[in-house]
Amino acid sequence: MSPSPPPPEQADPPMPRSLAATALPWARVPRPVERGVEGLLFLSAFTAVFLTAGILYVLLSNSFTFFSFPEVSIVEFLTGTVWNPDIGDTSFGVLPLVNGTLIVTFGSSLIAVPLGIATAIYLSEFANPRVRAVLKPAIELLAGIPSIVFGIFALIVISPILQETFGANVFNAANAIIVLSFMILPIITTLAEDALRAVPQELRAGALALGATKWEVTKQVVVPAALSGIVAGILLGFSRAIGETMAVTLAAGARPRMGLDLFEPIQTMTAFIAQRAQGDLVQAGPPFYTLFAVGLLLFVMTFTVNLVAARVLKRFREVY
Repeated sequence: MSPSPPPPEQADPPMPRSLAATALPWARVPRPVERGVEGLLFLSAFTAVFLTAGILYVLLSNSFTFFSFPEVSIVEFLTGTVWNPDIGDTSFGVLPLVNGTLIVTFGSSLIAVPLGIATAIYLSEFANPRVRAVLKPAIELLAGIPSIVFGIFALIVISPILQETFGANVFNAANAIIVLSFMILPIITTLAEDALRAVPQELRAGALALGATKWEVTKQVVVPAALSGIVAGILLGFSRAIGETMAVTLAAGARPRMGLDLFEPIQTMTAFIAQRAQGDLVQAGPPFYTLFAVGLLLFVMTFTVNLVAARVLKRFREVY
C-alpha cells in the first residue's frame, strides 16, 4: 500500500482590503506631496537660521559704522568708565551699562536660584499631590505675567518699602533685583522640578533600602542625578535676566554709573536700548549707532551664556 501524498501547502489567506489599505498609509502618499512636506519642514528650519543671520548682520554692519567714526574708539568703548553719548563732551565707555546689567542679573540670580531650587526639591520630593497641584500652577502663573506689570508692581509696592526702610531712591538697583528675581523664579523652579521628577524611582528605592533617610536620598542621590537639568534651569534664568527690558527700565532708572550702591538709580544695556529706540533721534552720527554697538555686545554676552550652558549640559548630562 503506497503512502498517501502529503497535503498540498495552503497559501496564506489574502489580506482584507480594508487592512491592506491601512497597513502602510504612507505608501499611498504621492511623491510630490511628500517632497512638498519635506520642503516645508526645511523652510521652517531655515527661517530660524536666516533670521538669526539677518539680525547678526544688522548688528555687525551698523556696529562697524559706529566704530568708524573718528571720535569713537573700540578700546574706549570696551574699557571706558563714562557713558555720555549725547550731551557736551561725549564719552562712549560702555562699562557703566555692563556694570548695571551684571549687578541686576547676578543680584536677581542670588535670590532666585536658591529659592527656585529649594521650591523644586519640595515640590518633587516632599509635597503631597494636593499641595503640588496648587503650588506648581501658581508658580508657573508668574511666567505669564507681562514684564511691564512687574515693573509697575516694583514702582508702587517694592520701591516705597525700600525708600522707607533704607532711604533708597525711587528708582534703584535693589528694586530691579527683587522684581527680576520674581520673574526668573518660575523658569528655574519648573525646569529643576521636571529634572528631579525625571530621576528613576529605582534610585530612590535603592538608597532607601540601604537605610538612607528621605533628605539623604534627596541630597546625595536625586539632586546629583538631576544636576544637568538644574543647571539648565539656572542658566536659562540667567539669560532671561540679562535680556529683560521693561521691568528693569521702570524699576532701576536711567543713570549709567559704576559702583555697587544698590539704592541708587542704575541703567542696564537693555534699558538703554529701549530708551534710545524711542523718541525722535536723528539716524546719523554716533548717538544713533550706539544702539547697535550696545546690542552687539549684549548679543555676545547672551551667546556666551548659552554656549557655556551647552558645554555644562554636555558635561553633566545623565542618561537612564
